[in-house]
Amino acid sequence: MDSSQHRNACLVADVGGTHARLGWCAPGDPINVRDMAMYRCAEHASLAAILENYLLSLCSTQPGVRVTSGVVAIAGFLDGDRLVNANLPWKVSVRGTAQEAGLGSLQVINDFEAVARAIPGLQRTALVALVAQDDPGMHSPALVLGPGTGLGAALCLDAQGSEVLLSEAGHAALAANTDIELDVLQRLSRRWSHVDNERVLSGNGLMHLYDALADVRGAPPRWKQVAPLVEAARGDDPLARETLQVFCGWLGSLVGDLVLTVGARQAYLAGGVTRHIAPFLHQGAFARRYAEKFTSARMPPPLWRIDHGQLGLVGAAMHARAHRPACAEPTHEEQA
Repeated sequence: MDSSQHRNACLVADVGGTHARLGWCAPGDPINVRDMAMYRCAEHASLAAILENYLLSLCSTQPGVRVTSGVVAIAGFLDGDRLVNANLPWKVSVRGTAQEAGLGSLQVINDFEAVARAIPGLQRTALVALVAQDDPGMHSPALVLGPGTGLGAALCLDAQGSEVLLSEAGHAALAANTDIELDVLQRLSRRWSHVDNERVLSGNGLMHLYDALADVRGAPPRWKQVAPLVEAARGDDPLARETLQVFCGWLGSLVGDLVLTVGARQAYLAGGVTRHIAPFLHQGAFARRYAEKFTSARMPPPLWRIDHGQLGLVGAAMHARAHRPACAEPTHEEQA
């Protein structure tokens, strides 16, 4: 990389409700995200504090790099200058964050827009088939769905990832299709007047599902967090195991509904939760409920689980390449 590329680096970030992942890329080299680091959101006073901490660390380890702009992929949507997201520990102003972090320009995009942008560039080794196909190539439109802190969804409309349609499918009403799902939904409806998809099909939702199933079965709930619940499901805890089985079946049903609704030719599962529960996704309930949506006249479109931990960063870098500001103001390090 030459010195001019060092001077025009772009910070990229993927910010979820729990963790923020950061890196940087150079003009013309967006896929190679460098010097990645991860921060816990709750341990920092603001998004700006995380960005500034990363930039200060980068200055000490890579003194030749000068960051002039940034792209942050983050859950939620923009209302003017403000980000709307109930799952973050702090409020976000785009202008205020750029100023506090010392960035000449800052663009904020939806986290699942970033994930969808990254899909066309995925290597075959990053894909694990849930519903197999003969042709592993990219076919658009492609649905991308991901249970994490919430439930993200987007549609990739072309083979380059340049056209992406965002969705608020996570906030659409949750539909029950089995007796046990109806029992769960009835109990959740006592707590919330609108039970949306992410009330169950997300990391937080997995715990709501577990508590509701415990009530249905008349068993005291033992687990308060996702990690020990999943570990118990791998062992001999029948209620924990049932929770994961119901979760996977329900998720498969939703993916099938969305594929039919948007006419997707492929579907991809991303998100932190899918990595943690991967063995359960492959046990049958997920694929069966997905495939049940389709008739013999239309085979189920191929469905992949993405085994790649940095999709948001790659997508943010791809957005930076396509929408890089014509010129960015110097950072405070360059002015010093």
